[in-house]
Amino acid sequence: MTSDQTMPDFQEKNVVTCFLRHRGDVLLLRRSDQVGSYQGKWGAVSGYVEGTPEETARREIAEETGLGRAVRLVRRGEPFAVDDAALGTRWIVHPFLFDCRSRDLRLDWETTEAAWVPPPGILHRDTVPKLWTSYARVAPSVDTIKADRASGSAALSYRALEVLRDRAAWMIDQEEDPQTDWANLCALARRLLDARPSMAALRNRINRAMHAASVEPSAVAVEHEAMAGLERAITADELTAQRAAGYVAGRRVFTLSRSGTVLDAIRQAEPSPSLIVIAASQPGGEGIAVAEELSRAGANVLLVPDTALPQVFERELVDVALVGADTVLPSGRVINKVGTHLAALAAKPHHIPFYVATASDKVSTDDAPRLEDAGPDALYSGPAPLEVFSPLFDVTPGKLLSGIITEYGLLAPVEMQDLAFELKALAGW
Repeated sequence: MTSDQTMPDFQEKNVVTCFLRHRGDVLLLRRSDQVGSYQGKWGAVSGYVEGTPEETARREIAEETGLGRAVRLVRRGEPFAVDDAALGTRWIVHPFLFDCRSRDLRLDWETTEAAWVPPPGILHRDTVPKLWTSYARVAPSVDTIKADRASGSAALSYRALEVLRDRAAWMIDQEEDPQTDWANLCALARRLLDARPSMAALRNRINRAMHAASVEPSAVAVEHEAMAGLERAITADELTAQRAAGYVAGRRVFTLSRSGTVLDAIRQAEPSPSLIVIAASQPGGEGIAVAEELSRAGANVLLVPDTALPQVFERELVDVALVGADTVLPSGRVINKVGTHLAALAAKPHHIPFYVATASDKVSTDDAPRLEDAGPDALYSGPAPLEVFSPLFDVTPGKLLSGIITEYGLLAPVEMQDLAFELKALAGW
């Protein structure tokens, strides 16, 4: 550096960048000529931090999109700095990712155009600085999928396809060696399969994308098939929920854990269920969060401890049970959150129908259960040298079920064998 060169004197400003996700796409906004910087560039919901970053994020979402009540925080990314010498500004960017239930936007003066696009579309638009870096800070990853104990297997299968899609798109943008790209994507796909081995939906949906891409192996093919697989998966799950809604309409319903398919069925049911009985769903307690969510939406909810499940059915507090599934074995047995087997046993002698709602992609290709453990700390973290058995899933025999609701309609447990045979062919990539 010569003597007459000096380091720029940056003014530091904290801002939020908020990505809203719906059906695998994110919302991009084109900045108007009335904003103070980066006019005409594409960005996400953004604004100067006033208060805490999360408070700012929620306020900006409400002001810029009108979706304030329809969003759920998924992840907050690590802040990072972006220097703009022309503006003399060092932006400290706080990235956020929210899921939203609607695309019904109400834009304000800061935006001239909005677009819902797959995140790789960021790479092909004229954006504010480092928008892809912001997204990468909150995007799903193998590690976030492995650690997630709140989302159902359908949602995690979407996240796995998104990881594959985003990595392939980044490789295309980098224009590196195609053979190396394919090898690296195969390695990533195997890591995704290993992240949640008990979840057949994740395994089948990754296998389907890689099997299709292997015809002409490339990052372009993987990106295309991952996007197509995501759309197919979401459509199958939506159709399953629509079919399941008819089984709970106007009835008193029992459920447990968090199944996106079951929640969608309950929301779509006409008339709405007259009562929703939800087990707390320990370890993890995700049933409590589901009960709160449905209660805030106006549903009549009864939260019960897992140990009270026999009483729920003995006292005939419900008319029907509807649960999700993490995996359905070819024999018709269902792997789901621990407590499902107990609930099905309790329902059987009282002739209360017990249904499983799940897309066909959750059928496993082999009949060996893969059961994840919640870890000893989920049950006991005290000083005594105890051995702890803390299962996260259990196996419910098909004979305890009234049927399995899929995108194809109501199927008997014995029909799972044929689906397993079709899905097994996808694993040969």
